[in-house]
Amino acid sequence: MTPNSSSDSSRSSRRSFLASSGLAALVVAGGAPLLTACGGSGSKNEGTTTGKKLKDLLPAYVASELTGPDIPAENGSAAGFTKALPASELKQSVPKKLGKGGEFTVMAPIWGNVPKQGNPYWTAMDKAAGVRVKWQNQQGDTYGQKLGAVLASSGVPDAVVVPGWELTGKIPSAIANKFADLGPYLSGDKVKEYPNLAAIPTGAWQRSIFGGKLRGLPMPAATTPNIAPFYRTDLFEKEGLEAPTSAQEFYDLCKQLNAPKSKVWACGDMSWAAWNIFGVLPEKPYYWKLVDGKLVNRYETDEYLEALEWSRKLYSAGFVHPDAKAETGSIGDLCAAGKVWMYCQDLSDWYGKAAVQRVDNKKFRMEAFDYFAADGGAPTLYARPPADIWTFISEKADEKTVRDILALANFTAAPYGSKEQRLRMYGVEGVHHTFEDGVLTKNGKGNNEVFSTYEYLASPAPFVAYPDLPDVTEGMVEWQQRQGAHTKKPLFHGMMIIEPTRYTELNAEFEDMEKDIVRGRKKVADMQQAVSDWKSGGGDKLRDWYKKLLDETGASGDAAS
Repeated sequence: MTPNSSSDSSRSSRRSFLASSGLAALVVAGGAPLLTACGGSGSKNEGTTTGKKLKDLLPAYVASELTGPDIPAENGSAAGFTKALPASELKQSVPKKLGKGGEFTVMAPIWGNVPKQGNPYWTAMDKAAGVRVKWQNQQGDTYGQKLGAVLASSGVPDAVVVPGWELTGKIPSAIANKFADLGPYLSGDKVKEYPNLAAIPTGAWQRSIFGGKLRGLPMPAATTPNIAPFYRTDLFEKEGLEAPTSAQEFYDLCKQLNAPKSKVWACGDMSWAAWNIFGVLPEKPYYWKLVDGKLVNRYETDEYLEALEWSRKLYSAGFVHPDAKAETGSIGDLCAAGKVWMYCQDLSDWYGKAAVQRVDNKKFRMEAFDYFAADGGAPTLYARPPADIWTFISEKADEKTVRDILALANFTAAPYGSKEQRLRMYGVEGVHHTFEDGVLTKNGKGNNEVFSTYEYLASPAPFVAYPDLPDVTEGMVEWQQRQGAHTKKPLFHGMMIIEPTRYTELNAEFEDMEKDIVRGRKKVADMQQAVSDWKSGGGDKLRDWYKKLLDETGASGDAAS
């Protein structure tokens, strides 16, 4: 389950909302400024929080001992659980109902149809947590637009979910100005009033500090890659093929497999995988590395251009399914149907496809092959943030409302093997799911009502739990662990950095240009010109801002060469 949900594996967004969850090492630079605001006359909310101020803000960490995983977390992976217990054997992680019956509104993204108000799932969750939630769900594909409008208004809901990829424009400063400081409720030992929140890894809390205050309730994420290069293992074995181990092998394999006349293509768009194959730096704010004492940005690196050129060649050779070029349909579904041999998507797709296909084809096997460097050596992978999705509480909320929201967050952050987790993930037994022979199965009502809502309030340390397909659970976690062995921390890893507002849209054009280049609508040379324009249009000044931040904080990371 990624993140912390065994059946929500079809969710996605432009930044893959399903991030595998995990713990990142916390690095605190002693003696650094409490809140660094680089760039002269910038906002007080710019920069990052470090040193003693950071230590004072962070909640105490108290690990949950409710149940142990079948596959312990390793190398930044999630933990794995391959079995499900009957309801009678589940443990209770919230022995005392903390909610006081208050009603509050929560704005959150949703992919699919919004369940009807008063449905049995929401009703059961409210009753168990002791609160009453009025959901204001917005479609995930347009969530950023809705979010910006709401935060610009005076009518901010009591709680709002903000994904990290929406931290653009004025949204970061709105977070620091419109949402409550949770430090008085959670910093230090105060968090122990909410044991499941206390068990959230410290790295996730560090990423939840905005404007010098602890404001976010985090959804922890694994630091290993969340985008996986999938292939049809069963079909490969049938043809006597092996997974590729270099960029050239991948290309040659595509040439061998591609058969457009038979309506079969070698692959989908592989751009996301290419970033890992070519060792490209992550996206902001971790898109810098030190080279001879100078900060170099992701867009300025040879690796970035090489990844674009490789992805472009796959398209120009005709190896990529036409739907990928048009950005329509589901390439994953085409792979499951045998029309595409390889594609890349969020790791959670592993379970999603297997769960559907094995209903009729028990021999169906789809796995992710390990990343490799372009030349076939060990890959250079960069650790992902320890949290990149948060829920914030309105600064206008009174203490009773804040505590009711925290009570619900403590309930939703319950670990695997608890009664609370079972209810959140599967709904009410007999209404939304059944348990037979150790297998949990959602029925139609469960599939229509029990999906992404509550886990956004807060989630436990990351885990993968597919007891109905234990081989998939093992495969996913072990894949994470193998990739984690080649993962290093980028500069500023784990820090929540708020760039000056004047720079937040500086990179806006790159994603669309990347798509145009790999699809042949523009040339790699156009990207080189765009990078030159980026530098003169503010990129060099942004570099200076980050260099000052680096000098003042003694930032973490291994991205120096």
